[in-house]
Amino acid sequence: MKQGPKQRRRQDEVGGAEGTAEMRRTNNPERTREDILDVARQEFATKGLSGARIDEIAARTATSKRMIYYYFGSKEALYLAVLEQAYRRIRSVEGTLDLEALPPLEALAKLVRFTFDYQTSNEEFIRLVMVENIHNGEFIAQSKVIKALNVPVIDALRTLCTRGRAEGAMRPNLDPIDLHMTISALCFFSVANRHTFSTIFGRDMVSKAALAARREIVVDTVLRYVGA
Repeated sequence: MKQGPKQRRRQDEVGGAEGTAEMRRTNNPERTREDILDVARQEFATKGLSGARIDEIAARTATSKRMIYYYFGSKEALYLAVLEQAYRRIRSVEGTLDLEALPPLEALAKLVRFTFDYQTSNEEFIRLVMVENIHNGEFIAQSKVIKALNVPVIDALRTLCTRGRAEGAMRPNLDPIDLHMTISALCFFSVANRHTFSTIFGRDMVSKAALAARREIVVDTVLRYVGA
């Protein structure tokens, strides 16, 4: 059937729009990749690895399912990239704290407050860690970067413990990994268990006042733990 002028113009317009969108994605691959990761982070944090759908991620981004597979190869590889991005973000901000400029206990308190505030404001990070623990750390074990991303925070804590011990402010034989685990556990709980804990005990876990009070309890707990 022969097309009329209007039909041909409409087809050209549609093709031109799709071509322009494809060109934008091709010309700015890093932006496209970041957009996919941002949406995928929400999808995996909300639905887990098994529940997340590439179709849904594609529908919520200015891209296509084919393009997602082009950039990441598979759903599992996209999930791992999301995990790496999540750890990269927290460690990147953490690295700007300039802890060495403060006395050891003040520096440690600053790190604890940062960890508490970051995890409270980034529930998706907590959910992703929980999802990965459901998978027994299978995908983190495949990562070539996540272990390296976490080295600086352990080094920073090791330096703090050394300085604190030398000044008589911290007790000897503190293990920086144990200290990191203690800080993470106390901060993590306030996000991961906020719904069940608040329901069972009728405790406010989300107001600004409640979060501020809980943050200082966590700081005090950690400082007492390391104290000489």
